[in-house]
Amino acid sequence: MSMFEDFKTLLVIKKYSKNTIGTYMGLLQSFQSYLGDALPICKLDNKHLLQKIREFIIDKSYAYTSQKQFLSALVLYMKEIHRVSLDLSSLQPRKPQRVLPEILSKKEVATIIKSTTNKKHKAMLATLYSLGLRSGEVINLKISDIDKNRNTIYIKKAKGNKDRILPYPEALKKILRNYYVEYKPRLYVFEGQKGEQYTTTSLRAVFNKGCERARINKRVTCHSLRHSFATHLLESGTNLKVIQELLGHNSIKTTMLYTQVSNRSIRNIQSPLEFLDID
Repeated sequence: MSMFEDFKTLLVIKKYSKNTIGTYMGLLQSFQSYLGDALPICKLDNKHLLQKIREFIIDKSYAYTSQKQFLSALVLYMKEIHRVSLDLSSLQPRKPQRVLPEILSKKEVATIIKSTTNKKHKAMLATLYSLGLRSGEVINLKISDIDKNRNTIYIKKAKGNKDRILPYPEALKKILRNYYVEYKPRLYVFEGQKGEQYTTTSLRAVFNKGCERARINKRVTCHSLRHSFATHLLESGTNLKVIQELLGHNSIKTTMLYTQVSNRSIRNIQSPLEFLDID
């Protein structure tokens, strides 16, 4: 049994979302692997533990969010399971400058999906983009969440423990149908080779391979398909409030980010240079 099994059970009892539980467990297991099985986290004194945490963060080069999640998981684990209070405030990362996301064009998205010949991989990428899902939402999607009669897809316990219902696009139905015939998944829409739940690591690898084949040079991730979904909807005239509901954002302010990357309001603007007689 994993040394973090009691912690996982506690998170379930406390009603943490499945995504958060998976993230916390993964980060703690990664840190324990870094320390080695012979040196359990709980056996380190505070000074030694802080030193190892610093070394681990530097070694992993975690982004802002991952570093915050790791520290939160560690503090909660030590407090709830070992009754030890950790003060890791000195290791909390500085909030990064907000950078606008890279957006893939419709043509680039189409090339990524078309160049992916494996039917399962193609279906995963198409599902990510056509529904604007987070990676974890695709991984957790079950066959029973798809209602063919109502043409809807039920996203359960997503970020913030929220549910939402999305329309089931006709174009996606065809892709999923071709995938189902060959792979015959049983519980989850996308499963591993032995029927287990697919992993976000494998999904990232599928996306990265697709970008390689499509010769995409932008700095993009799986989440860029979600960003592109929202931006393309906005550029096609979809109301911002509707996009907020489709994405599952709590605040319209979060969704308004896409007004900054959309070219809808600027594509018809003429440069002042157009009005100069410089021939």
